[in-house]
Amino acid sequence: MKILAVECSSLSAGAALTEDFKLLGESYANTGLTHSRTLMPMVENVLNTTDININEIDVFAVSSGPGSFTGVRIGVSAVKGMADAQDKPCFAVSALEAAAYPFKDFDAVICPVMDARCNQVYTAMFENGKRISADDAVLIEQLKRKIISLNKKVILAGDGAEMVYKKLKDEIDNIYLCSPQLQYAHASSVALLSYEKLINGGKTLKAGELLPAYLRLPQAERELNNKNKNK
Repeated sequence: MKILAVECSSLSAGAALTEDFKLLGESYANTGLTHSRTLMPMVENVLNTTDININEIDVFAVSSGPGSFTGVRIGVSAVKGMADAQDKPCFAVSALEAAAYPFKDFDAVICPVMDARCNQVYTAMFENGKRISADDAVLIEQLKRKIISLNKKVILAGDGAEMVYKKLKDEIDNIYLCSPQLQYAHASSVALLSYEKLINGGKTLKAGELLPAYLRLPQAERELNNKNKNK
């Protein structure tokens, strides 16, 4: 099964192509350029360097959130467009689970955190490759209490990992910051995680069924709702 995956839910962006559990090619960038500029050229680069035609792709996968509203929207829209044009199915995975995927063999609780602004983070927890908490948007103070209650080694990953580590390292003894090359989710993790879920019964989606998983409303919608309440 050939899976073309994209990941642009945070500061970095990437595209990857896998066949079953084999990574055929990957392109990654964390340059500060907008994902609308970088994502599709990376998709084209992966297809060109692997000499795979887009019509050979079996499934188009994406990390559908949570994360940057703009980034999630760009990634989901790109996959919807490619899948619809090829009349192929889509598959969506959590951006947090994709960030935790490289650590599934680590002897620790993996806690991916993504900066949600306003002293909040998107987060979840995984242990031995298994999810132990749902994706959620929480205050950093709430996350601190959750980590303390675990009483286990906790590794922070994700684009908010360094920020959270600096805030909590003097208050909690059992947290560790992951190495820089593993900090951001990669498209290869999205593809491999998607394949793993699909062979274990996961269901694909039609392009029109694929939706972002924001966890909370975008700021513009929150501000509009507040204005309506105050009328």
